[in-house]
Amino acid sequence: MSSDKQGMKSSSSIVPCFMCVELVIMAGTVLLAYYFEYTDTFPVHIQGFFCYDRTFSKPYPGPEESGRVPPVLLYSLVTAVPAVTILAGELSVFFLRPDGAREKTIATGDCCYFNPLLRRIVRFIGVFSFGLFTTTIFVNAGQVVTGNQAPHFLTACRPNYTALGCQSALQYITDRRPCTGNPSVVASARKSFPSKDAALSVYSAVYTVMYVTLVFQAKGTRLTKPTVCLTLLSLAVLVGVIRVAEYRNHWSDVLAGYLTGGSIAAFLVTCVINNFQSRRVEPLKPVRPEPVGGVPMMSLPCVESPLEKLSELPSQRSHERQPYLYPVTPDVLLPSRSISSEV
Repeated sequence: MSSDKQGMKSSSSIVPCFMCVELVIMAGTVLLAYYFEYTDTFPVHIQGFFCYDRTFSKPYPGPEESGRVPPVLLYSLVTAVPAVTILAGELSVFFLRPDGAREKTIATGDCCYFNPLLRRIVRFIGVFSFGLFTTTIFVNAGQVVTGNQAPHFLTACRPNYTALGCQSALQYITDRRPCTGNPSVVASARKSFPSKDAALSVYSAVYTVMYVTLVFQAKGTRLTKPTVCLTLLSLAVLVGVIRVAEYRNHWSDVLAGYLTGGSIAAFLVTCVINNFQSRRVEPLKPVRPEPVGGVPMMSLPCVESPLEKLSELPSQRSHERQPYLYPVTPDVLLPSRSISSEV
């Protein structure tokens, strides 16, 4: 117990930074994502199109709720799977690992106390939530700036080719109000690049896969973690394939979403939370033994062996001048001739 108390650290600056800095940044991120998604604060760039363009004349797949992967199911899995995985992983790490492998930092404040288990859970889930809203902002910003049309854009737009004067398929229409279809459906069809569903699914999958790979320790089996990781990545890729198969996105939109979500997840894991690793505890200094029975303890000096010194010296050439390292025998005192003669 005494060694654990000596190895543990308390930090009084974590709670103020969390309340004054991190929560403010998180609130600003959520607010910006809300403005991008549900308001007209940032208008979509309106692109023109070619008359009778087959690339954008695919059949209309219907609203998002009628697809094979509805938004409710997708967003539930995107948020629930990482949260449940992190909770299970942190509980197993805290209760199954030895004391030496646990984190020893305690966040304290005037009225707050967070043990290492709660601190790690809040940190990892908080960073995941921040990345989720950041991915949404990046995707919405790309959709608003580019304004690329979906494969079913002309079907949802229903342009009047006669009124627009379309004589050939190579004629480019620059009219800003050429559509006669439902305005909400047309506005949604103008937001295709990058794919939001593909970006969110890959972000959640990559974040969870990196957590499982770096935190979980599956002893006795080598295929458990690869199976879980490949399953999550396959489901994320399947979301993009379904988006293309239902003519809701192009392949380029899906690939851009994969790149966006995967890059944000990898950056947060490697650079922000340091690969889910706990802080290292400084090793304890050796304690000097106490005297037993009132007898003082004597510390003997360390004597270096001459053989160890010789082994550390580099080999030199024979013609170089080297100091004589071997012990020299004492000189023998010989009586001089003068003294012997006198005797």
